Amino acid sequence: MHKPFTMKSNFTSITLKQENLPHPEVVKSKFYFNKTLPLLLVFASVFIGCSKDFLKSYERRIIGQWHIRDVKRIGIGGSLDYIPFRDGTFVFSKDGTLTYRNAANQQFEGTWELTRRTINDQVTQSLQVTAIDFANEKVLSEYYDDINFRSTDHFVGNNTENFRTYVTHFRR
Repeated sequence: MHKPFTMKSNFTSITLKQENLPHPEVVKSKFYFNKTLPLLLVFASVFIGCSKDFLKSYERRIIGQWHIRDVKRIGIGGSLDYIPFRDGTFVFSKDGTLTYRNAANQQFEGTWELTRRTINDQVTQSLQVTAIDFANEKVLSEYYDDINFRSTDHFVGNNTENFRTYVTHFRR
């Protein structure tokens, strides 16, 4: 038989017998459970509360209305004056068609296509956009060789030419 364990404090004295103490493995599992449960609850609430867009394919994520918010040039040479889509709004439809309206309120109709590519074990998505203003017989076309969704409401299209990259920010 084990000796009783006595713990004294200023307020009270507690005597515990060895038989009444939980097994050390039970104490460890309770500690693990008490530390893990709050983390699991936080993770679950964040996952449930956040958008699941990252689980959708790019083809489904791009559907809808997108505004060009910013176009930047990175690198040597080139001018933003030659970029066909510097401002305006796109509406991408499920069937691969689009409507584009520029800042001058000219409306264009056209098509879009996403292509998944693998280069040096890295998977990228590219976007081909072609829009036509039939009234003024004007054609605009752009190939974004890499697009990335930054959030549900923001994606970036990169167009690399020689020593420069044009970065276009699209927002809902």
